[in-house]
Amino acid sequence: MGIKILERLFRPKNIVFYELFEDVVEKLHEMGIKLKEMVNEPDANKRSSIRAQIKDLENKNDNNTHQIFTELGRNFITPFDREDIHYLANALDDIADYIFASAKKMIFYNINPNETGIQKMAELILQGTIEIKKAVFGLRNMKKLKEMTEAMIKINSIENQADDVFDMSIEKLFEQENDFKEVIKKKEVYQAMEKATDKCEDAANAIESIIVKYA
Repeated sequence: MGIKILERLFRPKNIVFYELFEDVVEKLHEMGIKLKEMVNEPDANKRSSIRAQIKDLENKNDNNTHQIFTELGRNFITPFDREDIHYLANALDDIADYIFASAKKMIFYNINPNETGIQKMAELILQGTIEIKKAVFGLRNMKKLKEMTEAMIKINSIENQADDVFDMSIEKLFEQENDFKEVIKKKEVYQAMEKATDKCEDAANAIESIIVKYA
């Protein structure tokens, strides 16, 4: 019997949750990078290609989320409360969904993302994925509580900034855009991007609940 097979047989079953969550946030970070790349890309064909890459990452995270729920049903022992695992998994999945929705709507509505509000929202989403990644990677041993707490504070700040950018961008949109169809299209993009930052805060709240119980 090979060493790797023995390692899998004797590895604590609850380790799989950490591995899955860490893989999820790695891919979320990649999605954030791709979204920022997309909104700064002037070529429409290249933006479509980036959208496809974001979709591929979102599909992989769907599989990870499904596996987390499968492991919940399979394992009696979990690293923290099942409710917290379920809540965190859903919040992280929602972040991926809204990042992809943002990219998809830009392509579907043929929107040129070369405007300050959209680019600022993409930057905030990327920063949110960076901080979520820090917080989730801290769950495995709970030894970096200060860094985890700072990450969650930053996520709250990012969500507040995104609300402000959203409000100002929508106000500017109604003031300057005469084509009402364009207003509706761009508003949907902004709403999807703002929801992505909301879901980052939801994930941070789930992590905070875990820290309170287990740190």
